[in-house]
Amino acid sequence: MATEATVNAAKGREERWRDEASFFDGWAEASGDQDLPIEAVTFRRYAGPGLRRRFNKEFRFRLMGDLRGKQMLDVGCGDGYNAVMFARMGAIVTGIDVSPKAIERARRRAEVNGVSERCRFVAAPIETADLPAGSFDLVWADAILHHVLDELDLVLQRLAFWTKPEGLLVFGEPVNLAPALRRLRLMIPVETDATPDERPLVRSEVDLIRRYVPDLRRRHYSLFGRLDRFILVNFNYEKSSLLRRMIVNGLGLLDYVLLSLPGLRRLGGNCVMYGHPVPAPRAQGRTA
Repeated sequence: MATEATVNAAKGREERWRDEASFFDGWAEASGDQDLPIEAVTFRRYAGPGLRRRFNKEFRFRLMGDLRGKQMLDVGCGDGYNAVMFARMGAIVTGIDVSPKAIERARRRAEVNGVSERCRFVAAPIETADLPAGSFDLVWADAILHHVLDELDLVLQRLAFWTKPEGLLVFGEPVNLAPALRRLRLMIPVETDATPDERPLVRSEVDLIRRYVPDLRRRHYSLFGRLDRFILVNFNYEKSSLLRRMIVNGLGLLDYVLLSLPGLRRLGGNCVMYGHPVPAPRAQGRTA
């Protein structure tokens, strides 16, 4: 018989799923069919040979290398923007997201970009998704873990379960490793599209990731890069002027140097974390 605590936990989990799905369903419906094609300038930035370590997302693409023929899992894929880019680069992609409307838009995006045959999209919470064990060469999670903090242990367990033993997990997450800096940030009235329960990862949660990715490595970003939102047009690098891009390039290089220093790393507001899954009994992945 289920205990009251177990029942309450299940209710809380289902409520979180509904809230997250509702939030992103609304966002997907408001977006409609606009901007579904991947712009050539954006594709060239991430598919080209000159990927720069000083930029968070370019660094993650650099880590993954040649995607041709790779089995990829895009966790929290949203409207499929990254998943479709991966597929255009030759990967075979499974995208999963809690929002059915976002998944519908992801499928339309794959069709518009001519990669439907290399994309599969699943509308389900990570905690209950039924995906094959040890089947992915690469697992990509872009700002997803900080949405599932109440279930972080289970989510990480399942991601490790789905990854091949030699596969690579790549996370890009907001982090709070300098509480005083975080308090200062909260005093600044900057509007964000955040869901009610999300927050940056703290040190104990980074340590939890290491339990499932024992060789975890980290590269920190966004010290002065926090200013990018005020410099770029609609926070879009490719669509901004040369001068604005040059300023952001300079800030990115400054951050790269400063956040490479051990005493300053914790000041970064975002972190790329990557490594290989811990060997674990495959039965663990069935837990929900």
